[in-house]
Amino acid sequence: MSTRRSFLLPPRMTTTGRLLAEAAVWRGMDVRTLPGHPIPADLKGHAHLYGGERFAEAVASALDMALLDPPLDLLAALPAYFTGRHVELITLGQARGHRVPRFVKPAAGKLFPAGVRPDGTGLPSDLPAELPVLSAEPVAFAEEYRLHILDGEVHAASRYAVFGVLDSAPLPPGHPALGFGVELVNHLVSGLPSGVVVDVGILSDSGRFAVVEANEAWFSNAYAADAEHVLDVVLRAAGPAPEIRDTDRPFVRRAAEIHNDDAMPSTQQPGTSRHRSAGRTAIT
Repeated sequence: MSTRRSFLLPPRMTTTGRLLAEAAVWRGMDVRTLPGHPIPADLKGHAHLYGGERFAEAVASALDMALLDPPLDLLAALPAYFTGRHVELITLGQARGHRVPRFVKPAAGKLFPAGVRPDGTGLPSDLPAELPVLSAEPVAFAEEYRLHILDGEVHAASRYAVFGVLDSAPLPPGHPALGFGVELVNHLVSGLPSGVVVDVGILSDSGRFAVVEANEAWFSNAYAADAEHVLDVVLRAAGPAPEIRDTDRPFVRRAAEIHNDDAMPSTQQPGTSRHRSAGRTAIT
């Protein structure tokens, strides 16, 4: 049996998927798109992936892979210095009781569109009241940056939006966003998985940096970041479960969260799921 590493992608390819596939080919990896079930069992033990949630969960379940997620309460647990706004982790039922404008998004996944709502009455009524959500004071970001974190260091980075409009560009060495990222990971120490994506931005009203959100590296757009470095982070964030580091075990997506519902091929386009917060549209 071959032990050559495989890099698996859903059939609906995105720009980031193509860039990562090219980088994986240059490394000598076996790059495959999986059109649907059955998932080849011979891939077990040496496969990595990039793709949308349902694709990733189905493949991970079949091949005993570990998917690393950022903590649900990462934003809510950070001090105001890093968030620049009030953020709390609550349930969807509690958010339905909002009577003032709040930015609300699922704490994990994309079960409903994130965005600012004038109150809680417009939140989905068909989802469980106990669903964890992040509720935040609405803010606007002048510029936003994506940081791909590997082993507690900013491994790749890119600007992705200016005043809510998609506008990607590479970051030069010494850019202030990188310095803020270093501050953040030093503060969190062991509070992040070894492969993860964190978005930061400049608040329009104060000019200060703040954390926008954290995302799964295996389902995040690379924008203008170096694809080789982004691939490093993706491979760490989605790979064989037996290889998982002990320090990453708290961040592995639990089996109970995996919806192995024959959702193949994925109906999501990995890395291009849109959500809106105050004064911005981001693509993650």
